[in-house]
Amino acid sequence: MFVVEPPPVVETRAADRPVRRGRYEKARRAGRFVVPYLYLAPALGLLVLWTYRPLVQAVELSTYSWNLLPTSPMRPVGTANYERLVELPAFRDSLARTALLIAGLVPFTVLLPLALAMTARRVGVGARTLYQALVFMPFLVAPVAAAAVWRWLLHPGGGAVDRMLGSGRNWVYDAATAHPVIIVITGWQLLGFATLVISAGLANIAPDYTEAARVDGASPRQIRRWITLPLLSPTLLFLVLTTVLLTPTLTFPLIDSMTQGGPAQATTNVYYLLWDYAFHSFDAGLSAAAGVLLFGGFAVVAGALVWFSERLAYHDD
Repeated sequence: MFVVEPPPVVETRAADRPVRRGRYEKARRAGRFVVPYLYLAPALGLLVLWTYRPLVQAVELSTYSWNLLPTSPMRPVGTANYERLVELPAFRDSLARTALLIAGLVPFTVLLPLALAMTARRVGVGARTLYQALVFMPFLVAPVAAAAVWRWLLHPGGGAVDRMLGSGRNWVYDAATAHPVIIVITGWQLLGFATLVISAGLANIAPDYTEAARVDGASPRQIRRWITLPLLSPTLLFLVLTTVLLTPTLTFPLIDSMTQGGPAQATTNVYYLLWDYAFHSFDAGLSAAAGVLLFGGFAVVAGALVWFSERLAYHDD
């Protein structure tokens, strides 16, 4: 008969246990440090792939002269594209139109949504949901579809707006009214989104502040001025930053569908101008230079707004 003997028991010395425990703790701390970055890795990878990599390529392309033809060589020109761009009157005019566009949209993205959100607080819960849904509905309309409908509404002679006003004006193809039309249509689409953002900001304000102010004898106007608006300032600043950064991009489908930058370049902002340089004039280097300058300018503005918000928060504390 065969007798199966148990394996010998290896006794672990007491001196080895602290060493193993120390290694385990080091591995555990390393895992705690690495795991959050593993969760962030996909987002950071996509950010580098779709944002920073094209930005570096745009900076590189801005130093070349190229007509977008694969058979045409790229000729290095240094900073000549930037120098030529700054001297172009069309570029300076497009900057002024972009600033006017942003200033014209601030009432639609900050002031009017603030009034609508404050008014919605006085409505019942069921009616408030319907009210916010109706306000948000234009944001769901595709810009190209909205451009087609508004061009029909603003048609001279046969459009509903022209029949109501009786002006006979060609609103879309008149240099004096084309840019305000783009501003109004874009503001009409962004109004619902901004209203819901402000409503969410108001919902995050604890009602204890209002109740305490009422106990102290504050009027509704004083509560809005000294409690609601200061607590809502981060939300309002977010909407201002969104208006500065995104509205030139959001107006591009409307401009391309309705006016093509006209009449007489009355609706040509910086985004449409750099697209025109690239795909109409086939000057990739000049378009890339305009994009780099635009990115730098918006980065400065965004940094200034963030700095102002931090200073405001520090002052409130």
